[in-house]
Amino acid sequence: QVHLVESGGGLVQPGGSLRLSCAASGSFFSINDMGWYRQAPGKQRELVAMFMRDGSTLYGESVKGRFTVSRDNAKNAVYLQMNSLEPEDTAVYFCSARMTHLGDPRQFNYWGQGTQVPVSS
Repeated sequence: QVHLVESGGGLVQPGGSLRLSCAASGSFFSINDMGWYRQAPGKQRELVAMFMRDGSTLYGESVKGRFTVSRDNAKNAVYLQMNSLEPEDTAVYFCSARMTHLGDPRQFNYWGQGTQVPVSS
């Protein structure tokens, strides 16, 4: 059983900042890529930012220059620093992790429950 638990969401004013955290726990062998997606009301889930196993990062176009993803492998955690937030950033933010299990060459994708981030004055 694998659990991804997000924290740090909440109401923020336009122009403000927020930091999301996600910690993985449970039974797994390794975490490859780890990061964040989001889903706004009435829209499809979209990539926000990913921290890849090789140390590279990947960002959605709309958050480049404003959001920063970081990772702490010792804690099996990933973070998302969000600055200059806009009402359009309002969404449920989901932690995502691609993992392997001992003795199994396949990769499995896991999701957190999501944390709400409303951006409003």
